[in-house]
Formats: sequence, C-alpha cells, structure tokens
Amino acid sequence: MKCAERRLEELLSALLWYGSWLAAAAIGLGFALALIDAHFGTRNLVLLPNLRIATIGIALFILLPSFRVLLMLLIFIREHDFGFASIAGLVLAIIVLGVFLGVHAT
Repeated sequence: MKCAERRLEELLSALLWYGSWLAAAAIGLGFALALIDAHFGTRNLVLLPNLRIATIGIALFILLPSFRVLLMLLIFIREHDFGFASIAGLVLAIIVLGVFLGVHAT
C-alpha cells in the first residue's frame, strides 16, 4: 500500500508542477505577444487576440484543482479503493454542479 500512496503523490505532484508551469508560460507568452503586437490605439486590451492565450493560462490555473480530483478519482478506481473513489467522485460532482449553476445564473 505504501508504493501506491507514493505513486499517487508522484502523479499529483507532477500534475500540479507541470500544469502550473504550463499555465504560467501561457500567461507570460500571451502578455509578451500582446506587448509585441499591441495596437496602442485599442482601449480595450481584452479584445487583443494574444491576450486570449493569457486567458487560457488563467483558466488552466483555475482548472488544475479539478484535474487533481479527477486524477485521484481515476487512480482510486484503478486501485479498487471505492470508498475514496466515491468521495473523489462526490467532490468532482459538486465542482461540476457549481460550475453549471454559476454559468446558468449569468
């Protein structure tokens, strides 16, 4: 059981490490491209297409915890630990419900 716990920690660590670096790189790239290709006459910077890359990076930062719960759910199911799998599934369902209600309310 110790090996399985270590594997889970390694996978979660890698997901958060590389995901954070990818999100930060997307934000930095989007801002750098926006500065290089900026149309300074534009008052609303959100309309610049390069800032959409930065927006994707921000969305990735927001989605990383959900990806973590999804990864945990898949690993728990694979290891036949259905108690923790049901807890992870419940947390993921609450996240999805919150997103759905938030989008539906606006």
